[in-house]
Amino acid sequence: MALKDKLPELRERAGLTQQALAEKLFVTRQAVSRWETGETTPGIDMTKLIATTLGAPITELLEMPPEGFFCQSCGMYLTGDDDRARAADGTPEADWCKWCVEDGAIVNPDETMEEMIERCAPYMVQSGSFATVDEAVSLLGAVLPQLKRWRRRTTARRS
Repeated sequence: MALKDKLPELRERAGLTQQALAEKLFVTRQAVSRWETGETTPGIDMTKLIATTLGAPITELLEMPPEGFFCQSCGMYLTGDDDRARAADGTPEADWCKWCVEDGAIVNPDETMEEMIERCAPYMVQSGSFATVDEAVSLLGAVLPQLKRWRRRTTARRS
């Protein structure tokens, strides 16, 4: 679902008017209205603030496809079996790209999330997905903690 469709739903669920949300975000009511009509879209940092303010995962606002369509380690879209990792028996992995997993194992198991962000952000700019490395870093910083690889580490640290 597009941000323009999801935002009003989340805003109303939170019991906020456009004006009330605008005040919480320090923007105009017209800015919120333009986001909700699809006339404009907020930048990644504003989208992160909207998600936090509305108590929603950022992936809900970013039109992320369902699991199985992006790598659960780096967040890369898996456009076909060529992008997918292979299990030891050669079958395509559902959740992992070929750059993050080989023969069923994480390629760089000691790599931190911050190191992965630093490594992947320039590729996102190179591919034309983002104009700047800072935008890519901001998106990865919001999305990666919600992926299986990093959720496991967060859960393990809390135990």
